Amino acid sequence: MANHNLLVILGATAAGKTKLAVEVANALDAEIISADSRQIFKGMDIGTGKDLGEYQISGKSIPYHLIDILEAGARYHVDAFKNDFYSVFESISSQNKMPILCGGTGLYIHSILQNQAYTAVPVDLPLRSQLESLDREELLSLLHKYENVDYVDLASKKRLIRAIEVAEYLKYNQLPVVERPPIKPLVFGLKNEVERTRENILKRLDERFEAGMIEEVAQLIQSGVDQETLVFYGLEYKFISNYLSGLLSMNVLRERLGIAICQYAKRQNTFFRKMEKDGVEINWLDASAPTNHLKQLVLEKVL
Repeated sequence: MANHNLLVILGATAAGKTKLAVEVANALDAEIISADSRQIFKGMDIGTGKDLGEYQISGKSIPYHLIDILEAGARYHVDAFKNDFYSVFESISSQNKMPILCGGTGLYIHSILQNQAYTAVPVDLPLRSQLESLDREELLSLLHKYENVDYVDLASKKRLIRAIEVAEYLKYNQLPVVERPPIKPLVFGLKNEVERTRENILKRLDERFEAGMIEEVAQLIQSGVDQETLVFYGLEYKFISNYLSGLLSMNVLRERLGIAICQYAKRQNTFFRKMEKDGVEINWLDASAPTNHLKQLVLEKVL
């Protein structure tokens, strides 16, 4: 393990990441850092797949971090994640233990592996509002008026807007230099065939409905979390809040939410391919294989 100071287990939703990470952590006496943008919130358990029972194995609890650290209703962003990650990373490493970063929020994981400084640039909502009315060609034309924008990902309108936001901020501000400990990662990715992914997602969705996911969202609304924030928290919360508002029937809710989560899994895999293009080496594993077999494959690379 001397060549690596961080293990990463990533993959699209319903790939079995946590289960594998717990098995590996148990074998290595390691600790897990969550890379899930929604599991950080308290009271958002069923809709985010936050099954804390998964961290119990062989009669002991595997330590986990960056789960249940904020109250529901708060906002969280990439730079906050980076700061929290490095704090936990250094704490685990100081105990001569291996941190395992596990999750499906590719943007969070990529920000660590690439140590992207621009995540510290704050959101400029008035500027974003102005840029939303422009088409892609107009955004490109505007972007090229700035200097040093070769880093920009031109793949989507959303990323172009963020690039202009960053460039505009840097015209008048300097980013502080933050010293971070070096990261020497070993990255594993879990991947299923498309149809297997769909089956897993729909099966898990049924289980979450039965476990009380609708009631969970109703409780969040009752506690004061507004509609805009629920949309920010993602698909399950967005669609179920619309159902609770009477905008969707139960049958339409199930159908549209299932389709949306499958589309989200596709976008996750697209982002992981982008990470590879950016130079991140991912050791891909067949997510349909038995967890014990996957654990052995990981340990063979680590030890």
